[in-house]
Amino acid sequence: MSDSVTYTVTDGVATITLNRPDAMNALDTPTKVLLRDSVLAAAEDDAVRVVVLTGTGRAFCVGQDLKEHIGLLEANDTAALWSTVPDHFAPIARALAEMPKPVIAAVNGVAAGAGASMAFACDFRVLSDAAGFNLAFTGIALSCDTGISWTLPRLIGQAKALELLYFPRTVRADEALTLGLATSVVPAAEFEAAVGELAAKLAAGPTVAYGAVRQSVGYSATHTLAEALVFEAGKMELTGDTEDHRNAVAAFVAKQKPTFNGR
Repeated sequence: MSDSVTYTVTDGVATITLNRPDAMNALDTPTKVLLRDSVLAAAEDDAVRVVVLTGTGRAFCVGQDLKEHIGLLEANDTAALWSTVPDHFAPIARALAEMPKPVIAAVNGVAAGAGASMAFACDFRVLSDAAGFNLAFTGIALSCDTGISWTLPRLIGQAKALELLYFPRTVRADEALTLGLATSVVPAAEFEAAVGELAAKLAAGPTVAYGAVRQSVGYSATHTLAEALVFEAGKMELTGDTEDHRNAVAAFVAKQKPTFNGR
């Protein structure tokens, strides 16, 4: 069993860590399988109220492992080369973007290719000041994957998204913050504490409501206002039937601070 991805759950926070520091957390097939299965497990676990995706060493993730990729090219194994997109990258992107709970990308270092794509699928991107993004796909004459064609234009607009995809370069943390690719940038020495503080805040919040909000926003991006209103109504009914809602209303009437249990 590979240990290239670690998965822990503490106080409602699931931490998924890419653990190939010597390879800058590049994604070979065993790593992609473990990452996909870990993200799906976090999405389905009711005890998990927020997910943190991060990496070890000096990189968050540099995307596809090109050494493995070259081997498959030389072997002309086209099935293995391209099945990885629907089998691994796409399920990872959908689970990160659509799970009914908040997701934080704790970007400890460079995030390139699919690594950047995964970060953009998350709700929050907390960057170390040593981190950066590189949308490396066209640099090796490939199109883009892992949902970046959907997420990136929604973060920074179509024109800027195309520019960064056409002409890959490293977008440093300070520029990422200006562009809207980063939620926050913190000194490396304060990085873990900042991620932990945000994760704890989200884990103590109304999990079902957070999930409904993120799914409503995602749904509205590709539907009409009329359709979005219907979707919102369903989510309002869902959240209105939760224990958290009833307790929060009672706390408001009593002029007390609500406590959320994620149910």
